[in-house]
Amino acid sequence: MGGAGMNVVWAATALETGWFSGLERHSNVQDLEAHIKALGTGLGQGYLEIRRPDGDLPYLALGFKGDHAVLHLFDNSGGVSLRVGDDSAAPSAEVEVLIMDEQYAFTADVALSMDHAWDIVHDFIQTGTPGELSDWYEL
Repeated sequence: MGGAGMNVVWAATALETGWFSGLERHSNVQDLEAHIKALGTGLGQGYLEIRRPDGDLPYLALGFKGDHAVLHLFDNSGGVSLRVGDDSAAPSAEVEVLIMDEQYAFTADVALSMDHAWDIVHDFIQTGTPGELSDWYEL
């Protein structure tokens, strides 16, 4: 895989309280992954903001509940986009995920499986780019 030693800056739902903590942590990817897994196991949901240590933007925001996730991209120009979904939810379905401390419903066209969302986050941490522009809906 590579990138094991890569550092990342993140803020996430706190395991202890279930509330989003805006306190940024600097850690390696493994620690971040462990936190997300613990949220999934413990609370079944969570919210995460992730950036690279070299700048405040761009950053990704991952909201998830169960196996459904929604990814927002906050880009260098101050724009916000939603990641195009991966057909993990039925087309007519709505998925609810945690954003900060609120449940929000999203249409299936922006729903991702948790594994897929995590792959995108990994790529972003390693490359600093969030994939192709066509992978995102600008809001």
